[in-house]
Amino acid sequence: MSWISSLERFQKDYRDWQQEYTLHDIAAEIRDAALAVTMKRLGKRNLLGVLVDALDYEGAVEMILEAACLRRSFGATALAVHGLMTGAHDRVHRYRLNSLDLVAPDGQPVRWALNMAHNTGLEDRVYGPTLMLRLCQEASSRDLSVYLYGSRRDVVEALARSLVAQFPELRIVGIEPSTFGTLSQDEQTALVSRIQQSGANLLFVGLGCPRQEVFVYEFRDALSLPVVAVGAAFDYHAGFLCQPPLWIQRVGLQWLHRLIHEPGRLWRRYLLNNAAFVLQFSLQLAGLTCPDPADADHPLHPRLFG
Repeated sequence: MSWISSLERFQKDYRDWQQEYTLHDIAAEIRDAALAVTMKRLGKRNLLGVLVDALDYEGAVEMILEAACLRRSFGATALAVHGLMTGAHDRVHRYRLNSLDLVAPDGQPVRWALNMAHNTGLEDRVYGPTLMLRLCQEASSRDLSVYLYGSRRDVVEALARSLVAQFPELRIVGIEPSTFGTLSQDEQTALVSRIQQSGANLLFVGLGCPRQEVFVYEFRDALSLPVVAVGAAFDYHAGFLCQPPLWIQRVGLQWLHRLIHEPGRLWRRYLLNNAAFVLQFSLQLAGLTCPDPADADHPLHPRLFG
């Protein structure tokens, strides 16, 4: 009768497994449904000819991590006014930006513009430094590894230490500083090989705007992973720059905070670009201009920023 006892044990184990599996599925469905309710992903919207994604942090994180889990090529950046205006004024760069998979509204004025022109109802921007932390938190919980590329060696090394201190389970499989120049074709190939061989699921790039967006555009298809430009996040999280107080960020004056700290480098970027943004967006909002995202030029030659 031992076979009967074995059969009964098998039936009991199967019922227990089936119940556990069903409860797991139900929990997953509830979690996904809750995420769907809170997540906002409305697609791309035209701001001054640049296609910006109307979405929140949850939507951005989900898009990037889905590509990371599937090891799919994916290019992402988060644009404030300076990055947006670079695309508005440069037809070639506009083509690059509009070719990326994700262009998030990094600056509060960009979010406000989306809400005013397209009624998107976004309650918050998708700030690059915060997006980076959220991605690292999810990567650590999902056992996804990351690679850090950009800035100076002391900055990127301090950044790696800071991230591991915040997320002890985070696997950083490579760090590499910028060359602050251009790469040869052989150097580009070697960089792609190093990143691929590291096994990284996610690549963060901090080269500054617009160099990092050029990098994302040119390297995306060569890498089977998301390439995410996060700009000043490297310096902020490494402790080399201080972020402004939250109230300054909320009212859209982060540009003024940075201008006060770096006037010689940033006065032209912020004073001239911000005035041009207000004027050109006002014309678009009034219906006096209708910038066409398709009015862009394909790059004839790679820039190979590194």
